[in-house]
Amino acid sequence: MSEITSSAPQSRGPADHSVREQIVAAAEEHFSHYGYEKTTVSDLAKSIGFSKAYIYKFFDSKQAIGEAICSRTLSAILVAVEEAVASATTPTEKFRRMFKALVATGSDLFFNDRKLYDIAAHSAGEGWPSARAYAQRIEQMLMEIVREGRESGDFERKTPLDETVHSIFLVMQPYANPLLLQHNLDLVEDGPVQLSSLVLRSLAP
Repeated sequence: MSEITSSAPQSRGPADHSVREQIVAAAEEHFSHYGYEKTTVSDLAKSIGFSKAYIYKFFDSKQAIGEAICSRTLSAILVAVEEAVASATTPTEKFRRMFKALVATGSDLFFNDRKLYDIAAHSAGEGWPSARAYAQRIEQMLMEIVREGRESGDFERKTPLDETVHSIFLVMQPYANPLLLQHNLDLVEDGPVQLSSLVLRSLAP
């Protein structure tokens, strides 16, 4: 499953899903226009027509609201990556498509919805639960691909699996981590392709 769930406290009072969704939707629109850092809970309350105290019945803080938005944003990226991997037939092609999809979806978010991208980058920098869950899912996908490649004989088996997966994850970080991707946008065309080839050569039996 690609859905990211946050372990941070998110709600108080009545678990009214429709109201929570209304708050998140309004906050997402507000953040898209004004940015996460410049928006306060009071700003959100005014834009929605709720009192600040009422919003706090559903969310502990502005970060909790940001977490909900960030989880949806990062989950959407993972869905795109999983769909790209699912259409590949070999571990080698799965890895190439995974890397390519991560960069493509992250770059698309940066250029088309910069304010929401900034929330994802902020979450990565602050180590929010949604960002940690996102990174863990990427490593899990890598683990599945590398394990499949070893079982099929496409990848070497001498290096410990955990060490191999973590090393590949580190190579991907400049493009997979939203906080870092924004500093590597001038390399998104060639960088991932070259690094994918380098990683795959290192995995050869």
